[in-house]
Amino acid sequence: MPGSPASSSPTASRPSSARLATVDLARTAALAGMVVFHFVVDLELFGHVPPGTSLSGGWVVLARLVAGSFLFVAGVSLWLAHGHGIRWRPFLRRLAVLAVAAAGISLATWAAMPDRYVFFGILHSIAAASVVGLAFLRLPAAVTLAAAAFALAAPSLFSTGAFDARPLLWLGLSTWTPLSMDFVPLFPWLAPCLAGIAAARVAERAGLFDRLARAEPHGPVLRALAWPGRHSLAVYLVHQPVLIGAIWAAGRLV
Repeated sequence: MPGSPASSSPTASRPSSARLATVDLARTAALAGMVVFHFVVDLELFGHVPPGTSLSGGWVVLARLVAGSFLFVAGVSLWLAHGHGIRWRPFLRRLAVLAVAAAGISLATWAAMPDRYVFFGILHSIAAASVVGLAFLRLPAAVTLAAAAFALAAPSLFSTGAFDARPLLWLGLSTWTPLSMDFVPLFPWLAPCLAGIAAARVAERAGLFDRLARAEPHGPVLRALAWPGRHSLAVYLVHQPVLIGAIWAAGRLV
């Protein structure tokens, strides 16, 4: 928009293809970790690995790394898109798409597994963190990092029975963890999103995005690797039906 901070800033006027490609590659890496973890989860559901496998050892670490990576990249992306002025129409359009997709995941999992359905998973968390993150776009990176530390510590500091009611479980401050196929509450998972915003602000001041914008990616391999990250929501929505279908088909053939 003419005269808006976004259109008048140097960041908004410079090429962004390489910068976006870098972000897409980061999303692709997170998607790869997600697919590996969910493959193990699905093997467990079909009885091909011992019960509790996905909830033990390195698999728990992988799950947390994947969720944190998605939220960190969401914070970086929020800064890149709106750090020099919130573009409300694109933001609200993206938020609506996330909300619809999150609602669809909730309905589908409720129909399939009502005792473990996803009522506040990674898509819900990204949508909520994006809304909260708007308040930090113009604040100093140190303030945003302090808020990230607070969000990370909040479940330990403020967990109480007052938040045990089911409508409040999404906050992550209850004294018990609900049974769900994917539970990513606002606290502590707001922390990586805020950390991403702060990191992007620091990177901007250091000129990192300018250097990335000048470093055009080359070759079909990089473009192929960036493709899933560019279409991360679609990949997220289809990967589980594909995995479950493949495991079911393989089980029928063996």
